Amino acid sequence: MKVLDLQCAHHHAFEGWFASEHDFQSQLARGLVACPMCDDTAVTKLLSAPRLNLGASDTVKSPVAEPVAAGPSAHAEWLRMVRHVMAHSEDVGERFAEVARQMHYGETQERNIRGKATPEETEALIEEGVPVLPLLLPDALKGTLQ
Repeated sequence: MKVLDLQCAHHHAFEGWFASEHDFQSQLARGLVACPMCDDTAVTKLLSAPRLNLGASDTVKSPVAEPVAAGPSAHAEWLRMVRHVMAHSEDVGERFAEVARQMHYGETQERNIRGKATPEETEALIEEGVPVLPLLLPDALKGTLQ
């Protein structure tokens, strides 16, 4: 299995797992490799150091500095959070503001929901004291998450 560091034209970095270099090139040529953040298929392979598994005794541990800027790890953490929200909430679609109000005022059972609301609807919910958190999701993430 080859783990490749990839990047789309919008500079989103992500990993791809492929059976071989040929498998990666084949999928790339057919437009099957896409950025999980924006669904861009203009993907390039980044340079990465090979990892040789020579055994635990040969492992040299070096201190790791804390990240100072958003990079691949920030993207990975954001994707993890989005996957959690998607897996543990009900999509109520365009009815989000209506359902959120019904739950807030005790008219329906409380549950984790997500959906679409206009900026005006979101602002009105916040002013009413309805606890909401706007979460912008690229269209690529609204389908099946892998």
